[in-house]
Amino acid sequence: MAEHPLITRDVVVIGAGAAGTTAAGELKKAGLSVAVLEARDRVGGRVWTDTVDGAVLEIGGQWVSPDQDALIETIDELGLQTFSRYREGDSVYIGPDGTRTRFTGEIFPVPPATEQAMVELIDKLDALVAQVDPDRPWATPDADALDAVSFESWLRSQTDDQEAVDNIALFIAGAMLTKPAHAFSALQALLMAASAGSFSHLVDADFILDKRVVGGLQQVPILLAERLGEDVFLNQPVRFLDWDADGVTARADGITVRARYAILAHAPVLYERISFTPPLPRLQQQLHQHLSMGFVIKVHAVYDRPFWREQGLSGTAFSPYELSHEAYDNTNHGDERGTLVGFVSDRHADDVFRLSAAERRERILESLSHYYGPEAKNPVVYYESDWGSEEWTRGAYAASFDLGGLSRYGADLRTPVGPIHFACSDIAGAGYQHVDGAIRMGRAAAAAIVGRSRE
Repeated sequence: MAEHPLITRDVVVIGAGAAGTTAAGELKKAGLSVAVLEARDRVGGRVWTDTVDGAVLEIGGQWVSPDQDALIETIDELGLQTFSRYREGDSVYIGPDGTRTRFTGEIFPVPPATEQAMVELIDKLDALVAQVDPDRPWATPDADALDAVSFESWLRSQTDDQEAVDNIALFIAGAMLTKPAHAFSALQALLMAASAGSFSHLVDADFILDKRVVGGLQQVPILLAERLGEDVFLNQPVRFLDWDADGVTARADGITVRARYAILAHAPVLYERISFTPPLPRLQQQLHQHLSMGFVIKVHAVYDRPFWREQGLSGTAFSPYELSHEAYDNTNHGDERGTLVGFVSDRHADDVFRLSAAERRERILESLSHYYGPEAKNPVVYYESDWGSEEWTRGAYAASFDLGGLSRYGADLRTPVGPIHFACSDIAGAGYQHVDGAIRMGRAAAAAIVGRSRE
């Protein structure tokens, strides 16, 4: 069997998503040589803009919120343009009895007692989040206790109003971590909110889902990768990583890279796909076993026109009681056709994937029709983003800890192991599980290596 080509670099970056391409660019600016090894046949990782049946779809991450300074700086520096998500008109809420109500503002149209309970929960969560440093959530007052109780249990300890619990849980569980609210801790929920600045920001769709990039968010890693030129190697999953005090040797399917440092710039659930010699220390072995991906189907439904606007609807819709727990107007900039994007997460996603593709489509479109009317059942293009079946992702949107994991292992999440550094949105504080966090982590890993290389 022929030997793989061997190249030598200062740093080998494994993964060409936003974190990896950012890190590699920063390293090259500092005068270090890099090789970026990407398992897929494209750059971008969980950011992917593609054309499906003639429709341009944001299959992965897409939104830009005003607090995402690192992403906004990168978008501006690359010369990309943004546009605001369509939000004119009424939103729709469906309650536990199936009643559909149009509304404006942030608080759902619920009974007065439920509204009061929701406002009180939001205030309590905002007060707790104010004590959380997203880069050091384990240092939060009472972190161990908050990490030992599920978010659902914490909510139930605060109120006996079930609809209030369901709605507040929705913002973290279904909408963000894409896990049932009993599967992660109150501390993990606080980190999710702190990463966006406050819990109120997560409640405010106009904040958290503010803008999109004209032409698609994948342009960010694509343009960053273009600057790296021939230093990006696609279709090169890394199978083996040998490391010692002098550096690393990364062996991919068609190339071997010898380098002084490595950056693992991909989801932690994929670390196990690499055979490390020697094995990673027991701390990392344990830590990584307590992280898992969420699970969500991102549903794209394209119509000949944005018909919901004719009804005076913004396209924004919520219900913890619907198969699609949230949906938005996702029409592309300058497009005459209208696009809705809906989300089906955690146990609901499990359930519909037990159905045939035709049955699943019917069930999901039926749910969308509850928000928008019967016309929602007949899109001209329909597509499901299923990141759980992606070999090099295995879930969405990001990894989170099980009960007790964040306080136990969070402080060690980004700690380098010898010459090996880590960078991805899953381990970010500010910008956690967003492209903004990936860019922040890419910058941090690059800065750490530049510092070490100059010692």
